[in-house]
Amino acid sequence: MTIAIEKAPRGYALTATTELPGEPASVFPFFADAFNLDAITPARLRFRILTPAPIGMRSGALLDYRIMLYGLPIRWRTRIAEWDPPFHFVDEQLRGPYLWWRHRHSFERRGDATLMTDRVEYGVPGGSLVHALLVRRNLLAIFRYRAERIATLLAAGM
Repeated sequence: MTIAIEKAPRGYALTATTELPGEPASVFPFFADAFNLDAITPARLRFRILTPAPIGMRSGALLDYRIMLYGLPIRWRTRIAEWDPPFHFVDEQLRGPYLWWRHRHSFERRGDATLMTDRVEYGVPGGSLVHALLVRRNLLAIFRYRAERIATLLAAGM
């Protein structure tokens, strides 16, 4: 797994790559179930999906969540902006803790495995100081945890 955050022309960009067992067609269904987000989010964030089941994942689908961030309850709404199984999908924040958030999930076949790439472009209220003191370290930890959990769950056949 590799992960990096860089300054982008507009805000910041996080890029994380992880090799997962199985080809994209066998990996993608895990991500097509929004309720798997709970299993790949650190418990300290107390992540909870508020959108009632079943959630039909498709372009235009809306998802509502609640998380605890720095001890504060935050409601977060995203829209699936692009949906192209088993190759990629994009979610965009409509309401939440960031000024903007655009997360592209890509899945590329590498032999018998899948290279999953997360690319998140985002803006932070409070700018570079808040990013340096709070957000950067938190996002790196969340995406490291996420990569480890996804690999573990997929290897276990979930």
